[in-house]
Amino acid sequence: MMADLQRSVEQFLYRKSELCDRRQWVDYLELFDENSEFHIPQWDSEHVYTTDPKRSMSLIYYADRAGLEDRVFRLGTGKSAASTPLPRTLHQISNVMIQQVSDSQLEAKCKWVTHVYRFGQSSYFYGDATYLLKPVGFSWVILKKHVILLNDTIDSVLDFYHV
Repeated sequence: MMADLQRSVEQFLYRKSELCDRRQWVDYLELFDENSEFHIPQWDSEHVYTTDPKRSMSLIYYADRAGLEDRVFRLGTGKSAASTPLPRTLHQISNVMIQQVSDSQLEAKCKWVTHVYRFGQSSYFYGDATYLLKPVGFSWVILKKHVILLNDTIDSVLDFYHV
């Protein structure tokens, strides 16, 4: 039973990554609950990152899905200079660990790497991610996505599709 749950969560995370890589934004957004939080904290020091997005700096913070929807809308208009042209991405997920939080919520932690190609140059982002998930039908929906970006000194704009 636990193996089935593990596989289900892994497949969900792989699907999320594939939708992002293929720029299937509408389907990608549907994986997030309308009240879902998306947070990438900023580093305070070499080994300490900020913890409160409302009081400290964040690399990205959306209090609910509307922030992510707005960003997707701006990408769709082609008027986002920071993302024109959109890079090619390849997301890789590994080391998925799950833990039951309650009868209706599950925590999934994973390691990730995103390979990015833009303007003839390759780069990558990598780190840890923690998801709070709830079951919906035969899949999951994201209630919270918390990302620790380990290579926080980057030479480009950071956007949701990098993580």
